[in-house]
Amino acid sequence: MALSRRTFSALAGSAALGIALGPSGGPGAPPAYAGGSAPTGPAPAPPRADGERHTIGYDRYSLLVDGRRLVVWSGELHPFRLPSPSLWRDVLQKMRAHGYNAVSIYVAWNYHSPAPGVYDFSGVRDLGLFLRTAAETGLYVILRPGPYINAEVDGGGFPGWLTATKGTARTDDPTYLTHVDEWLTRVNRIVRRHLYTRGTGTVLLYQIENEYDAHVGEDTGRNYMSHLYAKVRADGIDVPLFHNDKGRNGYWVPGSFGTGGEKGGWLYGFDGYPSPSQTPPDWGHYGPGGPTGGATASPATPGFVPEFGGGWFDPWGGAEFDGRGYAESRRTRDAAYERRFHLTNLANGITLHNVYMTFGGTSWGWLPAPVVYTSYDYGAAIDEGRNVTGKIAPMHQLGHLLQRVPDFAKLDRAAEVTAEGLKVYHLTNQDTGAHVYIARNDGTEAVTTGLPTDAGEVRITVPGKDAKLLTTGLKLGERTLKYCTAAPMLCLTAGRQDIAVFAGRDGEMAELVLDCPAEPLVQRLDPEGGWAYDGGELHVNAPLGEAGLTRVLVQHGETDTPLLLLFADDATAVRLFPYDTPSGTLLVYGPALLRHVELRGSEVHLTGDLKEPTGMEVWGPRGIDTLVWNGRRLATRITLSGSLMTTGTLPDVPEVRLPALGGWRMRRENPEAGPGFDDSSWRKADKTASASTTAVPDGQPVLFADDYGFHYGDVWYRGALTDTTGVEEVSLAYSTGTQGLLMAWLDGEPLGTHRMPVPDKRTVRKGSWAETAVLPVRERLRSPGRHVLSVLVRRMQHDQDGKGLDTHKAARGLTAVTFKGASPRVSWRLQGEGPADPVRGPMNNGGLYGEREGWHLPGFRDRDWEPASFPRAVRYQGVTWYRTTFRMSVPADVDASVGLTLDDDPYRAYRAQIFLNGWNLGQYVNNVGPQHTFVLPNGILRTRGTNTLALAVFSEFTTLSGPGSVRLTLLGSASGGVPVTPV
Repeated sequence: MALSRRTFSALAGSAALGIALGPSGGPGAPPAYAGGSAPTGPAPAPPRADGERHTIGYDRYSLLVDGRRLVVWSGELHPFRLPSPSLWRDVLQKMRAHGYNAVSIYVAWNYHSPAPGVYDFSGVRDLGLFLRTAAETGLYVILRPGPYINAEVDGGGFPGWLTATKGTARTDDPTYLTHVDEWLTRVNRIVRRHLYTRGTGTVLLYQIENEYDAHVGEDTGRNYMSHLYAKVRADGIDVPLFHNDKGRNGYWVPGSFGTGGEKGGWLYGFDGYPSPSQTPPDWGHYGPGGPTGGATASPATPGFVPEFGGGWFDPWGGAEFDGRGYAESRRTRDAAYERRFHLTNLANGITLHNVYMTFGGTSWGWLPAPVVYTSYDYGAAIDEGRNVTGKIAPMHQLGHLLQRVPDFAKLDRAAEVTAEGLKVYHLTNQDTGAHVYIARNDGTEAVTTGLPTDAGEVRITVPGKDAKLLTTGLKLGERTLKYCTAAPMLCLTAGRQDIAVFAGRDGEMAELVLDCPAEPLVQRLDPEGGWAYDGGELHVNAPLGEAGLTRVLVQHGETDTPLLLLFADDATAVRLFPYDTPSGTLLVYGPALLRHVELRGSEVHLTGDLKEPTGMEVWGPRGIDTLVWNGRRLATRITLSGSLMTTGTLPDVPEVRLPALGGWRMRRENPEAGPGFDDSSWRKADKTASASTTAVPDGQPVLFADDYGFHYGDVWYRGALTDTTGVEEVSLAYSTGTQGLLMAWLDGEPLGTHRMPVPDKRTVRKGSWAETAVLPVRERLRSPGRHVLSVLVRRMQHDQDGKGLDTHKAARGLTAVTFKGASPRVSWRLQGEGPADPVRGPMNNGGLYGEREGWHLPGFRDRDWEPASFPRAVRYQGVTWYRTTFRMSVPADVDASVGLTLDDDPYRAYRAQIFLNGWNLGQYVNNVGPQHTFVLPNGILRTRGTNTLALAVFSEFTTLSGPGSVRLTLLGSASGGVPVTPV
């Protein structure tokens, strides 16, 4: 549908009015995203819902928030992949503490809409609660509601019911746009209450569509993008909008589609997932330039990467990482990878940076797309069990640097610099005179060489496949850095002294030179530090990592403001946390995590986590004299560096003991396979046409599950046959996502099992798999009269629609049934999932008999079930359920992350659906893998109470079937955590 000029003007006109009257305060005032420029200066204060109006603009260097330069250092987190709202706060606080100032989130249409016109934003789907939590944490939000999100979720985020509708998705088709408008209306009704421009939340940027590379340069695509733009503006969303180009194509840059005459509200962004085996690419200042050069495609807007690879996903069978799983993703994309690639981005002028993923989480239930299994750990800096990994060090250091040192928000390319064995980037800030050097080693061996700088040649060592950041002429409060061989991490003022932190690798020697026209008083507060004053320069040396933090205090000379120099290796740096309060800024050293700080008179109240015995040290406003940690008052002393330091160590984490799993009870299901089962309430397969991209076979009814309202999980078919005399074989054509499976029975007798191949490196992206199971019919099953052919299909998930070809509409379930030797008449009925679970949502359950009867739910009476124990070794075609309960008693002040681990002989072909307290937390496929441990999120898991665990086990009859070993596994623990409300 071509969007008429009149329609667009009406939509855009109302949006523009909302912008002018909202954040700007009156008619005729500039819009909230008014452009402009600004000199280098302090970054905006951390965001919160402060009730004040704010403006969001930009120039070619960076965003401008209230006229102040903001470098966005964001991490991706999907609330729907962590179905315990209490834990949203946990991960958000970890992100903020480790340097992120923004969180990017998808909003998945399928997660909120079980049926046309039905939308649910309650419970674990409470978008407003997430946005409030982000604001309370002090993080900006980059909101990405699609309508298409990809994200390795079922249908790319499209609701299952959309697969059975007319209209071509991701185009200007009027039927599709009607559904899209309804979705966006519901989302935007929530979002506009959380816009940073209005002071009612921290939503900073808003994305329309996702990696849309279909219909580029065509009216269809332009009309579609114009419609989305106008719709979002008409709904009162007045922050800058953007799209993420799938690669460096120059698609959807400003001016490429109509915005109703509105100027300055659109940003170009591009995604990038470079392989760790690649040389880091130049996607900006140092690249090839032009529309395919990354940031250069839109020279008037700041460099923006809405998705930069913080890991990569893994398919069924683990072909991406040779069966090693996400541990291998984390190993190959480690801290050195993060430093080398992110510093290259910084050199190329990218100041809006989002790491996908920072916390991957779990594609629980029927959420995952065909290309992934349950875990979406991604090899991210925060793992699926919410543990901060070694990858956090460069993110922590760079994040705090970009927030605390304003020079990095406005860098220009400077004179070329060369150093033997290294790739060197040289940039400068014209306002401050600071110079930035990024020295990258693309070889495998360490390189030691002289680096020419404006402060003279500096001798540096860069490890293989790593990079180093150096600065010269940088202001450290009232003093000026000449150079340092360790990277600056932050500079702040606490009380009446400036504090500068420098960080590097363990074992390096940091060499720092300060310009000091007058000789200062220097105190070496730790024995590892050394110093000398000569010719107006103060030289300071400190070995990194030998004894934690090294402190050197510089006083007097040309200024009365003391400068405290802190030197840290990576392991030490991640235990340094700056925190801004209304009474001033603090720097906290020691804990594994700092969550929150509050000043109450002279008392500093801190909350956070400990993972090992440690001391604690706090620099803050003058007059503080007491530290209170997680409600406990600490004994302290005042140090020569002006800090409060504990006189003893805080204790270790209490031991967490996990119970053994026993007391199992079992029951087989599959009554649907029997000829006498009553299927009169099932849906008749009586349709003759479908909106699917899969053709309906001539002379057969539509058998596609989606056409009958069954969109997730397993689906049963029962075909009433008039006569099986002469039937030698039955051919069951079916279509599923990756690792789909089919089982068939005739009159309750197993005919056999068929499953789709395990993907290899060539087929990991294949989203729809179509095969025909040809099953012989034994002679004793051939006779006149009524017979019942029962078929169970594990349909897996819908394909995504990355190319805008309606691939999400490919059929799921049976597609055609034919016979060899005879042609009996067949009438079909089918049954899938029941109504959406009101608590767990539409993607929790499929169509198994046990699910329909509540066998997965706590409280179900299973006393008459047969006792069972593991390991088991049985041969059986069908589904067997196992249930047990277990009680946990984790100490109240401990955050324990727990998983369920399943192991067995890898040749046994079976799979298990895992239900904890009614929540479908994943699918284990024993002979495919690679996943064996499944995270049980706190809130779903009662860490101080009784839990019900149920396993629905598919046995394929081709081999003996388990389960083998089923046990709880401690994935991590810390003293602290956040209060957790059961879901």
